[in-house]
Amino acid sequence: MPDIKQYEFTYKEVLEALVKQAGLHEGKWQLVLNFGLAAANMGPTPSQVVPGAAVAVAGIGLMKAVADSPEALVIDAGEVNRAA
Repeated sequence: MPDIKQYEFTYKEVLEALVKQAGLHEGKWQLVLNFGLAAANMGPTPSQVVPGAAVAVAGIGLMKAVADSPEALVIDAGEVNRAA
């Protein structure tokens, strides 16, 4: 059996897993990513330093979808996590 070193998930798969983890059984939800931004002087060597920015994913969450949320980014908790 091969030694698997990486798994990749689609946006919808991550959204579905989070809806299940949160125990949501109704409503439409979408994924939320919170980004952090930091400015810094960057470069491979001291003589090649330039102003730059680093962007990090500071958090991942769920947000209740609104009427104009893009359909491709929304999941229905009632369909993917039916109440027992």
